[in-house]
Amino acid sequence: MLDHCTPWPPAQAERWRTLGLWQGLTLGRMLDASAGRHPSRAALVDSGLTLSYRELADASGALARALAAQGLAPRDRVVVQMANQAAFAVVFFALMRLGAIPVMALPAHRQAEIGHFVRHARARALFVTDRARGFDHRELAREVAAECPTLEQVFVAGEPLPGQHSIDALLAHAPADAALEDPDPGEVALMLLSGGTTALPKLIPRTHDDYLLNALACARATPVDASTVMLLVLPLGHNYNLASPGLLASIATGATCVLAPHHGAETVFPLIERHRVTLVQAAVPLVGAWLGSDVPARHDLSSLRAVLNGGARLAPELRRRVRAQWGCIPQEVYGTAEGLINIVPPDAPDGMVWESSGMPVSEHDEIKVVDAEGRELPDGEPGELLTRGPYTIRGYYDAPQKNAAAFTADGFYRMGDIVRKQGRWLFTEGRRTDLVNRGGEKISCDEVENLILRHPAVDGCCVVAMPDPVYGEKACAFVVLRPGQTLDLPQLAAFLLEQRIAKFKLPERLELVERFPLSAAGKILRRDLREAVARRLAAESAGAA
Repeated sequence: MLDHCTPWPPAQAERWRTLGLWQGLTLGRMLDASAGRHPSRAALVDSGLTLSYRELADASGALARALAAQGLAPRDRVVVQMANQAAFAVVFFALMRLGAIPVMALPAHRQAEIGHFVRHARARALFVTDRARGFDHRELAREVAAECPTLEQVFVAGEPLPGQHSIDALLAHAPADAALEDPDPGEVALMLLSGGTTALPKLIPRTHDDYLLNALACARATPVDASTVMLLVLPLGHNYNLASPGLLASIATGATCVLAPHHGAETVFPLIERHRVTLVQAAVPLVGAWLGSDVPARHDLSSLRAVLNGGARLAPELRRRVRAQWGCIPQEVYGTAEGLINIVPPDAPDGMVWESSGMPVSEHDEIKVVDAEGRELPDGEPGELLTRGPYTIRGYYDAPQKNAAAFTADGFYRMGDIVRKQGRWLFTEGRRTDLVNRGGEKISCDEVENLILRHPAVDGCCVVAMPDPVYGEKACAFVVLRPGQTLDLPQLAAFLLEQRIAKFKLPERLELVERFPLSAAGKILRRDLREAVARRLAAESAGAA
């Protein structure tokens, strides 16, 4: 395995192989297998372009040979920052064939993040889309290359700048006869990014073996099969959209994957009608915006079987509205790029559909809930979720100190999430940091948010801790209102008391905002909201003095 990565214990790895969980198949060979079964079927639909399975396999093979001719070699690290486009899949599978290891950056990342990835991974190349949503990624690539001596080449989907390489030109002049040796399926295939919002992301090494299992297990749980038409609207470089179930589950099962250029309702719902989409992968901010739009009602959604939600828990009230307004199943996807994925299956009881965060997609996923001292808790007691299994990593890339904090001595990953367990079902209650400690009374932000979302004037909300000189912390609710609605703190408190909430859990400040700050992965940046209310309190205190 690549240096600075933590392998599974040999006996454990052999067990996963013996059980057939690790198939000894690279992600490139997985594409070849699907192309052999479904050569003429549409693999990808990208605006006016459709690629069949055979066309995708041939294009990725040609690009792999061209990249090898450019000097890229197995185990070389590269950074991929590309928009949702067919070229993303061509580049990704070319790298899988070559054995080069992509760090999967997101389109919203800028110089600080891309430079960090290049330096930390010692990346030799950067792959970008020329322009996306008004931003010129070629200029960013040029700036990063000037600061990072390991970065030797920039490859561009679209028009390159001088000194950069055109991916289209490489495809047009790819060597026809260059043979490439298959990577080891147990080798690192790619590096995902940790989802934390408080520091630059850590790099998560995923092997061909474990990541293919990740995708196939998610495909079975969702389910995704050859009849599925999947619409992806969030960045493909994110684990959720890449393999949970995402692009790789679609390719592995012979499904068709439709790529949306934008996540607005005016883009998404015409695509659902035009392509008879059966499954959409979304996230809380998108689902909330779509439910509040009049666009869906103008389109035929009869093909739509499920709307998946990932990244953060979708409130039960919004799940009910998905079924009521669109006539499909809301499916929760809860997990981590480090490994464990949980999905609410389509045949789950209604109580689980509305409330739970699903169950592990593999029977071999180990889960336990522990208290602050590491003692395992019984079902129903909230605590931190720990996990270990055949597709959960044993360590970050080149990060020994962070590994010591994130993993137990016996290989369990500390997810940092507060959950309750009921058998194999999980119920999330937020991050360890998503609690308000009001004079010793712990308030779950997630619980209060779910109640606030029931208010007819509320379109979205986020509850965070704010500093208090007496209690240490109190709860502040940031709220986005529906058009034409009003709300003040006494009205909100009265509404919450009607929901029979304990008085100590009531928000003691209300901030009305037009939108929430989001991370590159589409998660609400609670840290930014905590800092914003702390600054306002400090300014108010200074003004009063």
